[in-house]
Amino acid sequence: MMQSLIKYPFSLWLRLIVILPILPYASTDWPMVNSSAVQLLGLFYDLSDNTSSSAWSTQARAMFQSAVILSQRYNITIQGQPITWQSVQTEGDSMTALATTCQRITNSTIVGIVGPPYSRESAVLAPFSERVGIPLVSYAATDPTLSDSSTYPTFYRTIPADTTAALAIAQLFLRFNWGSAIVIYQNDAYGTGGATAIADVFNHLNLTIIQSIVFDIASLSIRGDLKSLLMNSLTRIVILWMESSYARLVLDDAIRFNVLAPHFTWIFSENVPLNSFNTTDARQKLAGMLTVEPTVGSAVGGLINSTLLNEAYEIWNRYEADSFPGVDNVNSYALFAFDATWILIQGLTQLCSLNISNSSCALFSGDSFCFDRRLVYSDLLIDILNRNAFRGVTGPIQFNKNATNRIDGNYYIARNIHGYSTGLEYVPGLVWSNSGGWTRNAHTNVIIWPGSSLVVPSGYIEISRLTLQVAVIEAPPFTIRREFRNESGAIYTKLTGYVYEFIEQLQDSMGFAVNISYFPSDQSYNELIDAVANGTFDLLIGDVTVTSSRREKVDFSTSIFDNSLRVIIRETPDSELDLWSFLKPFSITLWVVSFAAVVYVGLLFAIIEREFNEMLQNRSVLSLIVMSLWFSFGTITGYGVDFYATTAAGRVLTVGLYVLSLVLVATYTAHLTSDLTVKKAAEFISGIDDIKSGKVQSHRIGILVNTSIEDYYLREISAGNRNFYPLKSLDGMFDALVNNLIDVSIMDAGILEYATSSTYCNLTLVGKDFDRSAFGIVFQKNWLFNQNLDVAVLTIKESGVLDNLKIKWFQSSACSYTEETSVAMSIESMAGLFMTFAMITTISILWFIGKKRSAIKQHLLTWFPGEKPHPEQNHNAEVTSNKTLADARSSLKSPACITSYL
Repeated sequence: MMQSLIKYPFSLWLRLIVILPILPYASTDWPMVNSSAVQLLGLFYDLSDNTSSSAWSTQARAMFQSAVILSQRYNITIQGQPITWQSVQTEGDSMTALATTCQRITNSTIVGIVGPPYSRESAVLAPFSERVGIPLVSYAATDPTLSDSSTYPTFYRTIPADTTAALAIAQLFLRFNWGSAIVIYQNDAYGTGGATAIADVFNHLNLTIIQSIVFDIASLSIRGDLKSLLMNSLTRIVILWMESSYARLVLDDAIRFNVLAPHFTWIFSENVPLNSFNTTDARQKLAGMLTVEPTVGSAVGGLINSTLLNEAYEIWNRYEADSFPGVDNVNSYALFAFDATWILIQGLTQLCSLNISNSSCALFSGDSFCFDRRLVYSDLLIDILNRNAFRGVTGPIQFNKNATNRIDGNYYIARNIHGYSTGLEYVPGLVWSNSGGWTRNAHTNVIIWPGSSLVVPSGYIEISRLTLQVAVIEAPPFTIRREFRNESGAIYTKLTGYVYEFIEQLQDSMGFAVNISYFPSDQSYNELIDAVANGTFDLLIGDVTVTSSRREKVDFSTSIFDNSLRVIIRETPDSELDLWSFLKPFSITLWVVSFAAVVYVGLLFAIIEREFNEMLQNRSVLSLIVMSLWFSFGTITGYGVDFYATTAAGRVLTVGLYVLSLVLVATYTAHLTSDLTVKKAAEFISGIDDIKSGKVQSHRIGILVNTSIEDYYLREISAGNRNFYPLKSLDGMFDALVNNLIDVSIMDAGILEYATSSTYCNLTLVGKDFDRSAFGIVFQKNWLFNQNLDVAVLTIKESGVLDNLKIKWFQSSACSYTEETSVAMSIESMAGLFMTFAMITTISILWFIGKKRSAIKQHLLTWFPGEKPHPEQNHNAEVTSNKTLADARSSLKSPACITSYL
């Protein structure tokens, strides 16, 4: 026995010995009947002071006593004796409550306890209640830890637990589209229990507690600077989870620091007396705030026991009219106190009706000292309380053995503070129940929000007023850092690229300012994602792939770039079969002009050489043309023919063919040789399937570590084996390929397409793209502005801006080659050659005409009979040898011959 007593502190015994004898009984007009063998003990914060700060306690005591007197009026007796009461003051102190209760149990027959009012007191009295076997029913203790019936089997409460209050507040947030809050709570069982309950419910509903601020009830002050804590937060909703006396102190500071209306919306967990805030400034700043408090069934249209309630009011008004506020103004805690009392009265009545072994149902065992006493039939009484059910003045009352909370009848009311010229007033706004959630109060007025606004506040600071910390990673063309030189010659760096211009578009759309932190390409993506998760950066914008593992830490915006993966290798010769590759050294135009030149020379050669070249004499026109074309083709290609030009003009024409042949054949041969030797052969792999099948040795595959590429490789290729060649940056990947350290790598398609078309022209992509994904903006989970960001991104995308950025940054090419290895020679590059050829052929034609001018002229005279030849011309004609003249005449027998000569 002594061992069990040692664990209780010395201060307890000091209170028992010194303090208790001087505690007075309450001095009221209520009938005091303390001689009965069956009594209920009521624990209250204040017994007699009817000031606004303790009115709820005074009302609770009045309803407790009214319930006992009502049982006497109903002739409810315990073995022939009426139930009476004792009321004591706890002062809100746990040790005082324990000492007072122990003293009364030692000196009286206490078979049930109503109270205490505070959770911190209940946390001490509930274990004591179990020890002595006396049921304890609280009307105001809401700490969720008290709900465990296995730990506190004799504890009950008629007020809802804080877990229910937290659910009601969270649903209020959902109703008004608020996503986050700051919680200010007192550091005791009530405060910490409520803050924990709110955090648990908010987390379950994807709501966020941005910050928790502690009010120290010992020093009566906030831990930290209240103004800076609130002003530096993104959210503008504050939950004040405190007793009204402490809440008043915090509100005084909030008024002084100007962190109430119109910038913040506060929600109180208790009704804070407003009559002390009597200045105009205080009224303006408090107007629009809300309280969320437990209430009774009548406030939400639920069924209650009106008969009991009206008779209790009549008794109260009869014995203590000064404290009776009227039926519409009775505090809910008073009604919870009545039901707590009535539970015990009904339980004791049923216990004593069992006729237990002809002994007293209120029998105690052990010594008279409180810690050594125990109610003999405690287990039976607890079993009765667990099975009992009735309709109380607050609603349906029923418990079970698995929890200390009532099963049903949990209601809350949200009151709105309205400011008037005469002062402040609480106006009912919304009501809540387990089944219906939040609904409009039947007699509600419109809700006035801080700043006398009718518009529901957004719940957070406007993003246009913020400077966001944004991280970007070097990854051309998404993010590029370039050096520039100003007018004075100094070098400075500037960011550009797809992401940078996209950020500018976001700023224009949403209005925020940015502080950009640039990281080189060897920075770990996963490390930056962790930095966003812990709040170092607000956003990470770049080629960041949305993955499931990353979503466990952070959230992503809608896609800013549709991505996929590609395989990159070094370029290799191409042996692809091309039946017409021999034609590719020349352009089509050059081939046509060359062919025309061959035909032209052939025809010209026939005209010049037909008369004097034995190989061409006595041939038909067709044979003549074929032989002349053969001479032209054989000469220009360098193949040669078995006859030669016999006239000076024909030899000049042959020189032109030689010049043309020298350049054309040499150029064609050089380009064809280049095509055949440099032509790309089929790549040694065709795409990602060859990598998966093991065609490339794993240590020759380069993978950028700490990226989604590594995750893909481990998941899809190596079955978790890190057997690849590790790369730390994009530049390192390209260098490893160029320097033959690796044969192949995998990277985002957009980056590779840009790199191979603008910088690394000796690298190429193979196969189709795969593993389609998306790049998103990274931000913290439950970020306040995620919806605003998504709307802005979608707006930019729908306007076509993203498409324009893709065209600008991904469809340009700086490499000097195309898909073909060589470039076909064009006609422009051969223009000088053909001009030279034309000049030579002109000389040949003029030479020919000069030799045949006399014969041509003589033949022309036959077309004009009236003209006679000049004597000098006749003389010249006679000088001509007979053979030549005869040949000329025979060749000029018809106009067709003249035409053929010409």
